[in-house]
Amino acid sequence: MPAAHERREALKRLFLDEARDCVRCPLSQSRTQVVFGAGDADADLMFVGEAPGRSEDEAGLPFVGQAGKLLDRLLGDIGLERGQVFIANVLKCRPPNNRDPMPGEIEACQDYLRRQVDLIEPRVICSLGNFSTKLLRAEPTGITRLHGRPEIQTVGTRAVRLYPLYHPAAALYTPSTLETLREDFARIPELLEMPLPDAPEPQERPEPADEEPVAIAAGAADSERQLGLF
Repeated sequence: MPAAHERREALKRLFLDEARDCVRCPLSQSRTQVVFGAGDADADLMFVGEAPGRSEDEAGLPFVGQAGKLLDRLLGDIGLERGQVFIANVLKCRPPNNRDPMPGEIEACQDYLRRQVDLIEPRVICSLGNFSTKLLRAEPTGITRLHGRPEIQTVGTRAVRLYPLYHPAAALYTPSTLETLREDFARIPELLEMPLPDAPEPQERPEPADEEPVAIAAGAADSERQLGLF
């Protein structure tokens, strides 16, 4: 198991060498900057949202708007702070006008998320809303049926407890959804205390198809502020 500083450096390299200047999908043409994710590189708890909004696109950090402030309060209710978790999104770039992610964008971006999970090695992943829940479960059941029901899933090469939750944005103006979200959040400490799930059986990797190489420009300067790693 890599040490915390090794995970942190590996996440930095993934961001600086690949994600920061990624052009895998057309969102690279409209974004202000890539919102890679931020938090503790050694976190037991990881949150995965949908995509950056305007505030996130401008700041380069996830969940910095009103939904992020609510997430901070919910974390405080269970005795945690943002610096103790890792927060990321399915998409690393903002869709124009905050529209829903498109299948091709999710396909192009999902490898970054899976590699983040492999590096951070969280015990519990909270999927926030429909898009992250459907992606991480590889199944189309919606969040209304699944919220608050933890299950063991394989994400990348990791077996983790996946815990679907309503997205905080959905609870901002709906008291009943907020109350449900608070109740579901209250179970997170219990889930973190559970034994780690068994590792998945290794699978043979398919032979890579002949494809055009992805154009990735590597930046030279470090970006501690944008990564927000602790």
